[in-house]
Order: sequence, then structure tokens, then C-alpha cells
Amino acid sequence: MLSRRTLLVASSATALAACSRSAPPADLLRVALSGLPDSLDPARGEFAAAALVYKQIHAGLTEYGPDGGLAPGLAESWDVSEDGLSWTFRLREGLVWSDGHPLTAEDVAWSARRIVDPAESFAILGDFYAVANARAVHRGERPSSALGVEAPDDRTVIFRLDTPLGLFPILMREFYPFPRHVIERVGLDWVRPEHIVTTGAYLMREESQLHLLMEKNPRFYDAGRVAIPAIRIDAVRDDSSRTRMFRAGDFDLAENPPANQIGFLRERLGPRFQSFDAPILRYLKPNHARPELADPAVRKALSDAIGRDFLNTSFFNGTASPTHSVLRGTQWPPSRLNPPVRINRPLEIRTTTGVNEQIAIAIADDWNRIGVETELLVSYPTDLYQAVDAGDFDIAIASYNRGLKADPFFMLDPFAPGGFADNFGFSDPDYARLMQTAREESDPARRGDAYRAAEHRLLDLQAVIPLLHDRAHWLVGERLGGTRSDVQPMLWRDLSLSAPPA
Repeated sequence: MLSRRTLLVASSATALAACSRSAPPADLLRVALSGLPDSLDPARGEFAAAALVYKQIHAGLTEYGPDGGLAPGLAESWDVSEDGLSWTFRLREGLVWSDGHPLTAEDVAWSARRIVDPAESFAILGDFYAVANARAVHRGERPSSALGVEAPDDRTVIFRLDTPLGLFPILMREFYPFPRHVIERVGLDWVRPEHIVTTGAYLMREESQLHLLMEKNPRFYDAGRVAIPAIRIDAVRDDSSRTRMFRAGDFDLAENPPANQIGFLRERLGPRFQSFDAPILRYLKPNHARPELADPAVRKALSDAIGRDFLNTSFFNGTASPTHSVLRGTQWPPSRLNPPVRINRPLEIRTTTGVNEQIAIAIADDWNRIGVETELLVSYPTDLYQAVDAGDFDIAIASYNRGLKADPFFMLDPFAPGGFADNFGFSDPDYARLMQTAREESDPARRGDAYRAAEHRLLDLQAVIPLLHDRAHWLVGERLGGTRSDVQPMLWRDLSLSAPPA
């Protein structure tokens, strides 16, 4: 069924295509995304579009550098105690919110308490799972005031951990403090354009179901480096429509062109088509609670039967990387034992429309060759997510894109206990232990070794069935400057606009 929102987005795309052929405003970056954030409140937003918009309007305790690595944010420096159980962050001097109100360390501490409070936040523990008492607060067993965070003075924030976490400063890149002085006055309405107060490079000025309008925040701590005065984001759900509108000159930046047009677009658009190595995994999620899928040998046989090269060449124009692994660069060979698979009923493959539906049809054909019958159930993403969370599935085609998060942690942690993809009946004490060992390691090389050991356990059990490492594709207009060949154009404060070529 088509929702009202889908129809509105489609009609908006048509209207924009019809009326925006004039020269683009010199001071406005025009961006096309597949959807808009479900909330501008980082404690409540769950969509991928929300994470992208947060990078523009909120500022993290630490930040993404231009190369995607770790850089100072609201905190100018940080250090860890000798036992690894205490992280101290020192805030920049003179920080203020976008309304001019001083931003203090107590604001940061209060925000950390809010993000783990189940009465205030939809977020999973995520980045704060290692902070002292975070689990008990999140379960409602202790008040948020029990969280291991304190502000001994206006510029110092101290986080006390239950277990060492070498990645803690990296995780803080997407911890965005909240304006306590506004939230205590207007509650959840603080994200409405007339109330919203933030600390990021841009301010939200307009919000609708179809678009967002942002303007430069003159009180951003690094405002002198922000070159683009204003940004408009339009939601164009259909990949093909979004691409046509970009080619017609309606947008300067557009995400996710259709997978089946990649070769054509790369040839026609040249440097305006940009492709990036990215932490994106497309995989099958088997329901371990189903008796037919409980045996790792069955899951391995299903994995081995899939023609990944065909998926890549047929649906991604050869730009993805066929894989049996979760981590990029890991060589995990298929077992090739080809044991007989005896499943006494059709396996239901749940998927969404578009390229995932095509992948499902190809996999169904592969499995038919080894005697496994299938049924396809195609639905909208929200319906699929609800079915998986409820355990109402056999096999689901899934994917995640960790954006600019390149550390192996971000590829494997979704499957760890409490991870956002930990919803398919998988539970293994050895994997949980190996992940915990990796989390505690502060040395990047040793941490990488530890994560590879955890991945080995995950794949030895064939807990999930990796298919492809996708690349991220963006359409970038000629007047947009400041992009890099090695980092997706997701940090718009680092970009610039120039007059289009004559």
C-alpha cells in the first residue's frame, strides 16, 4: 500500500522538477536524500537520514576530521586514566549554544544522563554501554543520576567506565549534547524550528515532510571555516527520480543512484559520479530460532550455494565486492563441502522493493538448485524491520551503512549482544567474550587482531550470511567544491560552492 507520505514525496519531486530550472542560488547547497530524519532529536531519531543531518546541526564531544578520522569537537582535548576506566574531556573555552546561552560541562553530563534514560530516549545503549551504571539506568533499575559522569568544573567532563573502552573518544563523535535550558522549558518540542537550539555548523530554519532548510550558525565554534551559508534538503524517495532531477540541475548533491544505472551514470557523468569505499555490508539474516535454520551446517550450505559474483555483476555493475566476510579485507573462504540440505518446507525470504528484491529472486534460484524451495515476501522497510524484531521471518535481506565509521568495531558490533542488528536469535558466549576483549583494547593494531578473532567465531558459526560489500555512490554537482576522493561528502561544513561553469 502506498502511504500518504510516499505520495507527497513523489508529487514534490514532480513539482520540483517542473519549476526549478532557473539558475541555482549562489549561496544555497541543494541536497537530495531518499528520506528525511524521523526526529531531529538524537535521543529519538533512528533513520539513517537522521544520522546524516545530525552531523550538520549538532556538534559532537569529539568530531570527524576532514579525512573521516578523529578530531577535536566541543572538547579540545581528552585523556584516559592508567587503568583505562576514566576518560576526561576538556571543553573549548567560550562555547555557547546557537541562542548565545553558555554551554558548560554540566550540559554535557546532563545530556549523557538523558541519552541513557529510557523515559527520554529511544536510543539503545550503544556508545554508552561501558559507562558505569549505564545498563542499570537503561533498564530502569537506577535513576539517570547514577550514571558514571560528572562535571567538576565548567570545562571538564569525566566519564567513569565499568570496563576499559579504548574506542571511547571515537564513539563520542556522535554524542551530541542537548540544550537543557530549552528542554526543561518546552520538553520534546525543543526540536521544532521555533525552539531548536544546537551547537553545530548549521541551524534548522524550516522543517516539513518534504524538505529541511538550514542556515549557517554564526555561534558555531569553527564558524569561520564554514563556507556555505544555507542548505536545503529535499526528500525524493525514488532513486531514479532523484537521479533524473540531479541530472536536470535541480540538486548539487544526491545520494544513492539506482544500482542498475551505475555503469551508465559513471560513463555519462564522469567526475560528477563519485564512488567510495565504505563500511557497508549487504547480508542475509537467518532466524536462528527456526528449527530448519538452527544448524550452522545448514546455514553454511545455504551460503555456499549463492552466486555472489552474479549478484555483483548483474545488480551493481561490478562495483561491489562479493564477500563471505563481515570485515573488508578479510579472506574467509566458503566451506565448499556441499552437504545435503533437507528443509521440509519453503523458506520465506523477506525483502524490500528495488535491488534487494532482485537479489532475493536470484538467491531463490540458487537455492532451488540445491533442493530448497522459497517464498518471497516483499514489503516496505518499516514492515520488514517490525517483522524481524518480532521474530516473524525465516531469512531477511539486510544491510547497514556505518557512514564515516571505518573502524572494524562498527562492522561487527551490530551483531554483539545489545547491538542494533542483534535481533535474529543469535547468542554465543565466545563471540560476546571476544568482542568485549576487542572493545577494551586501546592499541589499534591489537584491537584489529581481536576483532578479526571475533569475526572468525561469527563466521565459523555462519551466524549471518555476508553477500556484498557495497560502495557508496554520490552524485556531485560541478559547482560543489571541497569534496575528497577518499571520504563521502557527508560533512557539509567542509564543502564550498562556486558559480556553475558557463
